[in-house]
Amino acid sequence: MNAIDFSPLFRTAIGFDRLARLMDSARSAAEGNGYPPYNIEKTGDDSYVLTMAVAGFSESELEVTAQENTLTITGRPQPQPEDGRRFLHRGIAGRAFERRFVLADHIVVEGAELSNGLLHVMLRRVVPEALKPRRIPVQSGRPVITGEAAQAA
Repeated sequence: MNAIDFSPLFRTAIGFDRLARLMDSARSAAEGNGYPPYNIEKTGDDSYVLTMAVAGFSESELEVTAQENTLTITGRPQPQPEDGRRFLHRGIAGRAFERRFVLADHIVVEGAELSNGLLHVMLRRVVPEALKPRRIPVQSGRPVITGEAAQAA
């Protein structure tokens, strides 16, 4: 893999540590083993669904955690007794896993649902009112002066 070294940039830039963590986590995720497979679907202007194939896992064996801008999904299967079973082929993976996803600002996890071996995690972008654009009415007439300019006038 062709890795780009951004360390000179981060030695001279201040306040971009979150960007450095984001690039490190994206690089490590790309180098991962690809288990379990997943889809990320945009279902609306501000909504997404992450679907992960977790066949063989129950709700109690899965953990979905959102902390800061990271979504972590962990699977820890309970040991299954062999009971004298002899497999000719064992293709269903039942190994533990941990997947991390970097979330953009204002993305919140609305819920998770396990159905037919698929874990669906619903996500939505919720922009705070203070950050949304607001329309400023334009009025005609004499300008209103406030603050120090009003006292000087």
